[in-house]
Amino acid sequence: MASRSNIATKARKRAEADFTTWLMMAKLGGFDGLPPTAQSFLIAYRARLDTMSEAESTELAIREVYAAYYTEMGGEGAAPERQVRKPTPDGNVIQLQKRPSAQSLSAHHSTTPSTRKMLRALLIFAAMVALIVLYRFVTD
Repeated sequence: MASRSNIATKARKRAEADFTTWLMMAKLGGFDGLPPTAQSFLIAYRARLDTMSEAESTELAIREVYAAYYTEMGGEGAAPERQVRKPTPDGNVIQLQKRPSAQSLSAHHSTTPSTRKMLRALLIFAAMVALIVLYRFVTD
């Protein structure tokens, strides 16, 4: 049996994807084609739009769908809430990698596969132009 966090992750992703799809289908006029559960979630979402912002109503609707999916997938108890990362105290961000120097960047770009492909294409184009010019010169 899958772990609690694994079920929660799958349920969260599915809830976000499904609700977004349902909302888009409803906006495009396909509300009647949605399953009854989707329609009920969307009706509750629309009712909340009178009292709260669209972002808050969307987040709440996704939480409701997530809780339903969590139970449906075999999760026990209440669906766990998403762990929100705490901001760093002073807003400091730790940089994990050093930026490459400008000299190493230019050396790297001259040998990349895309540069070689561009040079190959340019040479083929130049050869074709030369052949066309040579053909016109010979035929005239």
